[in-house]
Amino acid sequence: MIRKLQSDDRKRLVEIIDGTKNFSKEEKKIAVELIDEALEKEGVDNYNVFVYLEGSEIAGYHCIGRRPLTDGVFDLYWIVVDKKFQNKGIGKKLLDHAEEFAIKNNGRWILAETSSQDNYNETRNFYFRNNYSIVAEIKDFYKQNDNLIVFGKYIKK
Repeated sequence: MIRKLQSDDRKRLVEIIDGTKNFSKEEKKIAVELIDEALEKEGVDNYNVFVYLEGSEIAGYHCIGRRPLTDGVFDLYWIVVDKKFQNKGIGKKLLDHAEEFAIKNNGRWILAETSSQDNYNETRNFYFRNNYSIVAEIKDFYKQNDNLIVFGKYIKK
């Protein structure tokens, strides 16, 4: 089951974020800040957080929001699955939910940014498997030899 973020979910989401080896300390901090903003400003288009429940336990989440100054572009900020629930199709279900959310809100594009570092190979392959393509790459964006890769998918039906 996927549902909208509730205030009681915060602690569990922080545990999931902290347990993610791919994320740097700074990335973890930003992920939690977006959750906090979603809780503080419910109903605002910027950050919409949805959690995936496996039974009664939160197994993952996604954060999506409308890109400012566009008429239908959404940013997929985070899609995270707890390591003990990975490889069970939860990430795919979260991604499908994010796409449906964007479509219901007049979205036409979803963009997802990631790093070119080797530890993000699985992330990039996940987007490729789900019909996303690289729409932009900026060399040395995060740091030397760490490019920004922007994946995109046109979702207008």
